[in-house]
Amino acid sequence: MRIRHVAALPVAGLTLILLTGCSGSPAPTKVEAAPPVDLCALAAPPGAVSDAIVVKGEVGAPASVNLPGPLTITGAERTVVVEGGGEKLDGASLVDYAMTVFDAASGEQVRVQGYDGAPSLPVPAATVGQFVGCATVGSRVVVAAPATDQEAASVWVVDVLGSTPARATGADQEPVDGMPKVDLAESGAPIVTVPGEQPPAENQVAVLKKGDGAVVVPGDTVMVQYAGLRWSDGTVFDSSWTTGAPTALVTTDVIEGYKQALEGHSVGSQVLVVIPPAEAYGEGEINEIDLTGETLVFVVDILDTTQAG
Repeated sequence: MRIRHVAALPVAGLTLILLTGCSGSPAPTKVEAAPPVDLCALAAPPGAVSDAIVVKGEVGAPASVNLPGPLTITGAERTVVVEGGGEKLDGASLVDYAMTVFDAASGEQVRVQGYDGAPSLPVPAATVGQFVGCATVGSRVVVAAPATDQEAASVWVVDVLGSTPARATGADQEPVDGMPKVDLAESGAPIVTVPGEQPPAENQVAVLKKGDGAVVVPGDTVMVQYAGLRWSDGTVFDSSWTTGAPTALVTTDVIEGYKQALEGHSVGSQVLVVIPPAEAYGEGEINEIDLTGETLVFVVDILDTTQAG
């Protein structure tokens, strides 16, 4: 059987957190979490250019703009034109947004996205923090964006439509005997204790938190927080908590054992999966270079999902 690699887990460049082996009871491994991003500090400042752009239309529908002539934009500027009444974005959240983009020289509309109601995944707020900052849900922001190598200078009108936490929010479930023990840090990152015994010969899955959102089906693109550990010594080899950014992946692009942590589970769930080598990266001698021969432990928070096409 051909083993597919987890799309978000390239073997090259795996971050190995090497722990010294010890006797007695297994020691817990705390998955390090990146410090939260300060979205207010990340936001582009308002300026004369962004302040001069007149924006028309209602939040939640494509905008139109009046420009005071062709704009000369030398640096990103951002002005909040409508203050929303919802919660304030923070660096640990996911954001749903829509936007209308205009050419800064002509004022002509060049792109509209997010207003058609088509299902789409939210994005980590930090990835668009320069534009949305720590705005409240329901806000409309106008951004003057300088030219890049790929795109001419432009004006973006961004609507902040929603915000969700980047962690599982489902109801706690009873732990399963024989599986690794999972506690959570304040950040939501897991603290995992791998049993000091031989790993199981078959894939094992336990739901730690049960969400009530959409159910993941084969072929979905899923937004997840995750941490992967080696059963053999409890070391963390990859973690989205550590990088500070949830990851989107397609269920049909991951290793066989990992699929069982995604497909059939609902958004808001936290799932624990133990994957033997045959359903991971293959049998062989365990080493510190790659994951050959390793039984893998994943803790996965399912944050959102959308169907292909």
